[in-house]
Amino acid sequence: MSQHFDLIAIGGGSGGLAAARRATEYGARCAVFEVGRLGGTCVNVGCVPKKVMWYGASIAHTLHDAADYGFTVRREAFDWAALKSARDAYVTRLNGIYAAALETNAVTLIREWARLVDAKTVEANGTRYTADHMVIATGGQPIMPELPGAELGITSDGFFELETAPDKVTVSGSGYIAVELAGMLSAHGAEVTLLVRKDRVLRSFDTLLQDAAVEALSAGGVQVRMGTQVRSLRRQDDGRLQMDMGDAGSLGDIDAHLWAIGRRSNTGDLGLETVGVPVDAKGDIPVDGFQNTDVPGVYALGDVTGHHQLTPVAIAAGRRLADRLFGGQAESRLHYENIATVVFTHPPLGSVGLTEAAAREAYGDTVQVYESHFTPMYHALSEGGLKTRMKLITAGAEEKVVGCHVAGIGADEMMQGFAVAVRMGATKRDFDDTVAIHPTSAEELVTMR
Repeated sequence: MSQHFDLIAIGGGSGGLAAARRATEYGARCAVFEVGRLGGTCVNVGCVPKKVMWYGASIAHTLHDAADYGFTVRREAFDWAALKSARDAYVTRLNGIYAAALETNAVTLIREWARLVDAKTVEANGTRYTADHMVIATGGQPIMPELPGAELGITSDGFFELETAPDKVTVSGSGYIAVELAGMLSAHGAEVTLLVRKDRVLRSFDTLLQDAAVEALSAGGVQVRMGTQVRSLRRQDDGRLQMDMGDAGSLGDIDAHLWAIGRRSNTGDLGLETVGVPVDAKGDIPVDGFQNTDVPGVYALGDVTGHHQLTPVAIAAGRRLADRLFGGQAESRLHYENIATVVFTHPPLGSVGLTEAAAREAYGDTVQVYESHFTPMYHALSEGGLKTRMKLITAGAEEKVVGCHVAGIGADEMMQGFAVAVRMGATKRDFDDTVAIHPTSAEELVTMR
């Protein structure tokens, strides 16, 4: 016996939930299949709990700076377990909120693993369900390398399972997860070494932000070692870890090693090969600009597609897909240009649009770059506070702003508004004609010369 829906979403993360909930607003009958906690990576082992830890680290930095403003404050103790408990309770509440939202929207939640039988049928625990439209939104998971002793380390998922704060931590990776978690661990009291295989962190970001990230990590107590690759891990007699790095030597007495070397899509055991939905060499599902796979009626969105692995991207793609399928908006789709993002270091890094290198490749000699480095007012009373760095990249005779990059206090919040301006095609003159808000760091972006 089968049950029929207008849309089935395989995966109860940001993308699948967004598609199903938006579709029900148009009267569609929808189901979501999810065996794990609702909310996917973001809510459970990603941006939400990470941001809680970032706030905790921010308080540690504030305590350090308090003396500059006349406060006598001593950091006597930090209770990692208490923070974890409060954080986990918050995540659990969010899981419940997501479940309640599905019920409110009349979305059927099926707590089973679904496998495609054909383009319009899935099977879960012996029962078949059919739908006119199938959405694959199964997300991804962190990668573990294949080398001796790799299993002795943890991934970002394991970071959120730590019951106690490790004293000495090594982190392998160069992306935003490696950079963010290394900084947070250091701020919470750990001795942290970041091991970078090549000579740059955040390689897809503008060089201004790459340099700012290393400066921020170093200022926060993280030792950054470039050109270093782990060869093996082994357990010492005392339970801690010993690491071999080949020509770069070895490290011992490590309490935890964190692998942050990338993620892979959850495309196994979905029946994709049966239906004829291809995956690429990395295991991602290729889609066109409308989230269509090669099989009509089967769509993929979010991290499982392998690009722009950001929660708001998955949500936006899911909603626009539902608008197209059920809302009569035939051209509705997510445009992947000028998507803003933030790296939650201390201070944070914000970015929207093209890097300088990409802009010069696209626009050649018409590119004009404006930069500013200055001491933010927060550090006016401090010695050695990190400078804020900003870069505007323009192209063409009208100096259209094609890139905006900020490293500094408040970059995470200011970037959203400037992303609107860049997406609307603002020019440098538009920025210049905007009256500044003073005194702020953001005003520098509308006063650059």
